[in-house]
Amino acid sequence: MEVKKQMALKKIPTKASEEFRNFPMVPRVVYGKGSFNTLGDILMSKRKHSEAPMIYLVDDVFENTELIDRIPSIFCDQIILISAEEEPKTEQVDALVKMIVEKYTELPSGIIGIGGGTLLDLAKAVAIMLTNKGSASEYQGWDLVNKQSIYHVGIPTISGTGAEVSRTTVLMGPEKKLGINSDFTTFDQVLLDPELTKGVPKDQWFYTGMDCYIHCIESLNGTFLNAFSQSYGEKSLALCKEVFLEDIPESESREKLMMASWHGGMSIAYSQVGVAHAMSYGLGYVLGVKHGIGNCLVFQYLEEFYPEGVMIFNKMLKRHEIVLPKGICANLTTSEMNTMISVAISMAPLWENALGENWKSIITPEKLEAIYRKI
Repeated sequence: MEVKKQMALKKIPTKASEEFRNFPMVPRVVYGKGSFNTLGDILMSKRKHSEAPMIYLVDDVFENTELIDRIPSIFCDQIILISAEEEPKTEQVDALVKMIVEKYTELPSGIIGIGGGTLLDLAKAVAIMLTNKGSASEYQGWDLVNKQSIYHVGIPTISGTGAEVSRTTVLMGPEKKLGINSDFTTFDQVLLDPELTKGVPKDQWFYTGMDCYIHCIESLNGTFLNAFSQSYGEKSLALCKEVFLEDIPESESREKLMMASWHGGMSIAYSQVGVAHAMSYGLGYVLGVKHGIGNCLVFQYLEEFYPEGVMIFNKMLKRHEIVLPKGICANLTTSEMNTMISVAISMAPLWENALGENWKSIITPEKLEAIYRKI
């Protein structure tokens, strides 16, 4: 493993004047096959009264499926089906908030996100924006949220993003792709049921799982690495290797990848991601490339930064017969390329984690363009 040796608790991605931060963690977690059935009891204690609904934001892939029938919707609760085909947008968050505020006379009892990273990020963002004024785009950045979000629950139906445990909600805004990173973003409750990840298409399973794997590689090789993030990152990486390089039963694979996602998310919560994620944000903003595959498209060309990580990644690609698309950036205009580069370079904490405080002397627009042109 190409882990850079760091002093424990050396540095984490915060304001330059701060050495330590008291980051939030998910306070309550339910885990286990069939644990989705406990949701009704969990939510009952959080209901203010019958006129303050629970709002369920659910991936529309579950429309007309058994899962919809299992959602404990009572009183004036609302189930909103949302497509996860595109990355979540600030304007989408604003529209959902507006709809909820106009429909109900008071704030909902809670927001429940059911789906992959897109739905979980939307749930976190809506919960924040129901108590904070303005547009979601105004809060893209680090520690810009001032008021506590309403109660919100995350229920992943695919594993890898770490969105269920992270303090960020990544959104496409009018000017950038960037997360709302705050102490109020983290879910109040997470429900981890491996049974919910059955039936995920293989490509999607792989790309989302690689998001987790790349989290680990970037965290473990970063300058923000500390003993806390390293312990989670190493466990997540070991689980990823089991899932993607060993022969294990499908049910066991689902459980291990769900735990890898959780531990990977915890690792980057106390450190940061790096080069692949920074450049993936550029792909997502300009071309709408989804996060998981975007990371894969970039990571394959990052031997300079993560040699061992890329070597193992290539073994995983071959083992699962995944062929990454080519020519994604072949026909970009100069303006589009410049925008892509600008979005990537703006991710300063990611670059500092990857390369240190002097990262600007290493990463230039020309270097980024050379990598993008390979994709």
